[in-house]
Amino acid sequence: METDGGAADGAAAGPYDLITMGRIGVDLYPLQTGVPLERVESFGKFLGGSPTNVAVAAARLGLRTAVVTRTGDDPFGRYLHSALRDFGVDDRWVTSVPGLPTPVTFCEVFPPDDFPLYFYRSPVAPDLVVHARELDLPALRSARIFWMTGTGLCAEPSRSATLAALEARSRSGVTVFDLDWRPMFWADGSPEAARAPYRRALAHATVAVGNLDEVEVATGERSPRAAAEALLDAGVELAVVKQGPDGVLALHRDGTLVEAPPVDVEVVNGLGAGDAFGGALCHGLLTGAPLPDAVRFANAAGAIVAGRLACSSAMPFPEEVRRALARGHT
Repeated sequence: METDGGAADGAAAGPYDLITMGRIGVDLYPLQTGVPLERVESFGKFLGGSPTNVAVAAARLGLRTAVVTRTGDDPFGRYLHSALRDFGVDDRWVTSVPGLPTPVTFCEVFPPDDFPLYFYRSPVAPDLVVHARELDLPALRSARIFWMTGTGLCAEPSRSATLAALEARSRSGVTVFDLDWRPMFWADGSPEAARAPYRRALAHATVAVGNLDEVEVATGERSPRAAAEALLDAGVELAVVKQGPDGVLALHRDGTLVEAPPVDVEVVNGLGAGDAFGGALCHGLLTGAPLPDAVRFANAAGAIVAGRLACSSAMPFPEEVRRALARGHT
């Protein structure tokens, strides 16, 4: 993809630690919590989109990251380029789609567990107009981790491009499928429509990550252990099931089972916790940490962000995660 950004040439720096692909947009979060959207008087503007936030989270932890996505050719698109660079995320594969607006997402904040989202992605989100022919397949193949999402499979041409990226990887390195089930992005909103493309993607992934709703869409199983086993049967090496207040279950093909308890935190906004978990999980996988330690580290990162209002700008630095672990809150 030809870049709209100004990232310096990084070819000499070697493979990326992490390349994510998929959703990007502007998050507008109310600066008043516990207030319905119609009564909110002011908002904060933030970089958003789950795979983009994962790249930010990993960059905060010292990984070399990039994003493959598209924006509108508008002021919000220019803001996203600037924000990515400020976070240390390479924007070379972030291109614009003339005539389409950059997506905007609003949320309501009702702690501790109610955070409705309102997506404005009409007539079509630019991040779904990624074509396979535009992909830098050598870079995708060489990345130490490639992270894609279920939303990238919801429509063409993004679906074909995402599957082409997965096929190019040929299960090299770590390939993460974030199940990311968002029914409003699918034509009929039904899990049945997602199951066939999910199965195709799982056959190329080495890691699957999802919450209880997402693993049920992918496997038909809602029990965490049964869903994890079904994901392994579908082809992955590691299945990670996020259970909200019941913690995290992770099952590796070698038989390693981790059941991590939830982290005690006063929740301000739970929307970015999963992305922080994802970026920190990538960090753990690349550092070779034992699976229990990698999950504990990711849990701590997610809890830190759940205790803050924003997503991207709330992602923790390594010392913050280490302090949380040292306090014994995980």
